[in-house]
Amino acid sequence: MAFPRDRVMSTLTRYLQLCDVPGPDGAEGGELGDLFTDDAVWEGGGRKYGEKFGRTQGRQPIIDMISAYLPPHSHFQENVHLLFPGTIELSDSTARGSWLMQQLSRYESGAAEMMVARLDVTFQLDERRALIQQFRTEQLFSAPLAR
Repeated sequence: MAFPRDRVMSTLTRYLQLCDVPGPDGAEGGELGDLFTDDAVWEGGGRKYGEKFGRTQGRQPIIDMISAYLPPHSHFQENVHLLFPGTIELSDSTARGSWLMQQLSRYESGAAEMMVARLDVTFQLDERRALIQQFRTEQLFSAPLAR
């Protein structure tokens, strides 16, 4: 049995891996949904991401929204997420964490960008795993990259 912090980090790391393009070998389409609670909330925060992403509630609507950015859709040509150390606060059945995340993206248009966002994530804990209950991302910085 993994410690609660390990379960949290495992879930968040796997979520970011599944959002990378190309995706990890052996990733199955349903696996992304296995990381969220049934009533999960995924939202953009701040001016830019609040407008861009808004708020999505429910496991399937969240998966549909995220999947629209991933193959076979042609949004990203390449995309990788880098997670920096953060903080995790634990209670009996939940955990709340905050991290900085860097994303490097090359789009189908050929344009490339580097972005930094703050992730604030609440997890529902059980003995085996941590499920994402609320995911909030807020862009802090972005800059184009040379082609």
